[in-house]
Amino acid sequence: MPDIDDPAAAVTPHAQTSLAATLRHLWPYIWPSDRADLRRRIYVALVLMVAGKLVTVAIPYAFKFATDALVGREDAGVEHLPAVLAGPVALTLLYGLLRMLMSVLTQVRDGLFASVAMHAVRRMANDVFVHLHELSLRFHLERKTGGLTRVLERGRGAIETIVRMTMLTGVPTIIEFVLVMGVFLVQFDWLYALAVLLMIAAYTGFTAVATNWRIAIRQVMNESDQDANTKAIDSLLNFETVKYFGAEAREASRYDLSMRRYEQMSVKTYVSLAVLNAGQAIIFSAGLAVVMAMSIAGIRAGRNTVGDFVLINAMMIQLYQPLNFMGLVYREVKQAIIDIDMMSAILRSAPEVQDRPGAEALVVSRGHLRFEDVWFRYDPKRDILRGVSFDVPPGKTVAVVGPSGAGKSTLSRLMFRFYEPHRGRITVDGQDIAGVTQSSLRDAIGMVPQDTVLFNDTLGYNIRYGRWAADEAEVAEAARLAQIDRFVASVPEGYRAQVGERGLKLSGGEKQRVAIARTILKAPAILVLDEATSALDTFTEREIQDALDRVSRGRTTVVIAHRLSTVVNADEILVLDKGVIVERGTHDGLLERRGIYSAMWNQQREAEAVADMLRGSEAGDEGRDREAVDA
Repeated sequence: MPDIDDPAAAVTPHAQTSLAATLRHLWPYIWPSDRADLRRRIYVALVLMVAGKLVTVAIPYAFKFATDALVGREDAGVEHLPAVLAGPVALTLLYGLLRMLMSVLTQVRDGLFASVAMHAVRRMANDVFVHLHELSLRFHLERKTGGLTRVLERGRGAIETIVRMTMLTGVPTIIEFVLVMGVFLVQFDWLYALAVLLMIAAYTGFTAVATNWRIAIRQVMNESDQDANTKAIDSLLNFETVKYFGAEAREASRYDLSMRRYEQMSVKTYVSLAVLNAGQAIIFSAGLAVVMAMSIAGIRAGRNTVGDFVLINAMMIQLYQPLNFMGLVYREVKQAIIDIDMMSAILRSAPEVQDRPGAEALVVSRGHLRFEDVWFRYDPKRDILRGVSFDVPPGKTVAVVGPSGAGKSTLSRLMFRFYEPHRGRITVDGQDIAGVTQSSLRDAIGMVPQDTVLFNDTLGYNIRYGRWAADEAEVAEAARLAQIDRFVASVPEGYRAQVGERGLKLSGGEKQRVAIARTILKAPAILVLDEATSALDTFTEREIQDALDRVSRGRTTVVIAHRLSTVVNADEILVLDKGVIVERGTHDGLLERRGIYSAMWNQQREAEAVADMLRGSEAGDEGRDREAVDA
């Protein structure tokens, strides 16, 4: 099991992962115990596979018989056939029919097995997706989203590759090899079989060595591709920031640097492929020439017919295709093993926070929240919270203020159990949240964050996200209470209006109102407002604050704030500094103490006064400018 604190551990494949180990891991997906219909498909596909290979081996015989019939051999091997079928034309037609039958059997087999392969892809991809949501916040904070999605994308393709290559190419090819060796032993002698066996051994050995060399090149190429993809996604997600700083050229340079490396490794990949293909062609051609020469010697000695010469040629040429596929199978399977193992490594990562065995659902009767001597650290060398204790009585509002880095937002993360305290505990109505299910805990808590990121969908979708089962009337009422109903009415599509990537089509205030609306719709017993208005202008902040006051009325509320003007009506204010509560009390009481809170209050009031003065000065200048223009 990888160390969950190691950023690389969860996406690093095992150094020595075999095909057998990968197939063992994939077997429950390939052989679905809960799908009898898919298992039946597998049985039928196997029967068709064997039938198809028998027909494949029979095709060169039809060619041989037709050739011997043309040259008038009496011992062509068709004397037991009816006269109507023993002629060259009939045998040639039989040859064509057998080729058609082989193709039909192969395509029907592939069509039947497609459902099995894609079911395996879907199930494993879904398992990984579900597991990603179960992993800790730390895992996702330490990952680049573009690189992670690339791993999943390659993993999905690799599952399909390995299932199809092994079951639809690898196994049929092995069956064909066995049948061909049997033909050479029965129809000719052991020297032919030995020559073909040596050719196959040399071919596969060279393919394995060359492919291992190529895989090292492909790995670097894939890393370059992933790096370029990550940079592209990161740059496009931060489109506005790039524009603010005029950094288009710099971003293009970073992207081009990754693509230049990708270009170099891609060229090496194509060159190595040319070397591989040339070597395979030389080995096969040498083997073909040897058995053909042996056949000529047999014809001169009277042991073989011209049809046997044609049979050997047709059999070898027919063998070349699966041999060539075996090279492809080896290359693709080796790469697929790496891609699948990287995706499987995600499944091997254990969530940092897990429900305890036998954990029961949280039962919220009053909504009494309590922190009891809570200690927490992200890094072992630095404590973020040090013995934090406070109560939020049912229906009351407690605000937490303090400088940046004091640990305010960490409180909300601990409440949601994104992390576990290292010491102490957090309770709701006397129940330790570490002992209840995470889903029931998060159902009971609503969050309005500072930075509201919306799904790239409609307004209605993003509001209904708070409670998916809500009807349209409930969604509309939540929008009204959040004061976003007027905005919804003003856009042509209404609730069907698209909000854009991360909600970029909406203003900061509109996004916050959507966040408030979906929290209202969720109707949680406990509410957390994490810097919910700090990113807004003063006018918008006042409007949003009115909506927040309505949402928090009658609910147990924790307000994490930077602007002190938003918490003056809180029942209790906690001043957090360096992970310790250094002051607590009401707004008026803290001002009277003339401590840290009072200093922060005065500092913010002075900053607001200066800002108001500057705005007034700008307004006066604009007025004088208008008067001058009128004059």
